[in-house]
Amino acid sequence: MAAPNVSAVASGMPGADRILRELQSRKTWRVHHLLLAAAAIAFLTWCADAVDLRPREVIYAIPVIGEYFARMWPPKWQFADNLWQPAAETIYIAVWGNVIATLIGLPLGVLAASNVTPSGVVRNGAKAILNLFRSISELIWAIFFVSAVGLGPFPGALALGMNYGGILGRLYAEAIENVDRGPIEAMQATGAGRLQVILFAIFPQALPQFVTYNLYWFEVGVRSATVLGMVGAGGIGFELVTAIRLFEWREVGVVLLLILGMVTVIDFASTYLRSKIY
Repeated sequence: MAAPNVSAVASGMPGADRILRELQSRKTWRVHHLLLAAAAIAFLTWCADAVDLRPREVIYAIPVIGEYFARMWPPKWQFADNLWQPAAETIYIAVWGNVIATLIGLPLGVLAASNVTPSGVVRNGAKAILNLFRSISELIWAIFFVSAVGLGPFPGALALGMNYGGILGRLYAEAIENVDRGPIEAMQATGAGRLQVILFAIFPQALPQFVTYNLYWFEVGVRSATVLGMVGAGGIGFELVTAIRLFEWREVGVVLLLILGMVTVIDFASTYLRSKIY
């Protein structure tokens, strides 16, 4: 017995047009997503060819990497006495990098927010500056500042401040744009000026997100500061690259364990603080 035609059956039912439209919409949705999936697979295949992707060689490389880690054991614990000051330097770099990033990102983020800055020229100008700051990685900024102000933790803090300032500024702008407009309109109705609206209607709503962003990027800053030391920007990264160059793998193991401990403690503390904010 032949199956009944869906269109014919639906035509005799109440709401038949609606049912047919839903069926056609589902069919279109499936075709659309299948095309997107096919395009994504084709793009990934093209990218894999462009980067010379070789999964088999990664498998062969695992024993080599394992040998490096085996050479780090047992760690040379007495070397830790030389690491406390560089480790503290790394924290200082991350702290001041975060402070500089806030000083750069907050005013630019306010100017880049569409619900605060009506002028498209000013708003797009602020976004362009933020794009410039975050498009240059902190490692490149560190090379610039090491050449400009010399070796040490100060160029590292400046490098983090410039790069993270661009990132945080963009995040601040999005947080400001997503605040509830009710308090803003209420203050505007009472005749409040733009600065008063920003300080008493926008910032109180966006402040928890601001703090969350800063805590997260402080965590990232500690990890980044270890890399900046490799180009002379202070911190524990200098000790790490020196140990690697001298093939002192047991000392490398101590440095990596110390970095892991620092990041873990900061991660737990940051998670605790964020849980208290919301």
